[in-house]
Amino acid sequence: MSDTIHPISDFARGTLNWSIFLSILLILAGFCTLLVPALGGIGVTIFVGWALIVSGITHFVFAWKSHTTGSRIWEVLVGLAYLFAGIYLILHPVAGLASLTLLLAFYLLFEGIFEIISFFQIRPRHGAGWLLFDGLVTLLLAVMIWRQWPSSSLWAIGTLVGISMLFSGFSRLMLSLSAKRFLKAAL
Repeated sequence: MSDTIHPISDFARGTLNWSIFLSILLILAGFCTLLVPALGGIGVTIFVGWALIVSGITHFVFAWKSHTTGSRIWEVLVGLAYLFAGIYLILHPVAGLASLTLLLAFYLLFEGIFEIISFFQIRPRHGAGWLLFDGLVTLLLAVMIWRQWPSSSLWAIGTLVGISMLFSGFSRLMLSLSAKRFLKAAL
């Protein structure tokens, strides 16, 4: 029996150590983005552009593998939409930033709602309040973006993404440290 518990506890410790390490990286990335928010916003735009291009190419591959003409045409059309949107964002990152800023407001709104729902699901656990805190801060960021859009798109997206990454990193770090203390006490 003790032979099976030892590998599981070793796996849990390793996972928690990785979680702590990744949380710290997220905190550092948040600080860097806050230092240069305009560059962070442009960087996000270019990253999304490349992700759309890769998605477009993936749809072309799926079109090649499709067995019916209707699904093949659909995959090609969706692939073209992704490809053109990605190329546009890469070639015109400042113009694309305004649209992404509005999309970010919606994303943060839903992320905040899901973080708050997650809090209510794990509420009895120690450290769960950090999820509620993260959810409320994320909702606040969504409202800030929405109210200032589009006039402050160039700096807002970098600043708000940096703040979100910072708070997400801290909340994940607190949850990981709490889980590590719990694991240590249980064993």
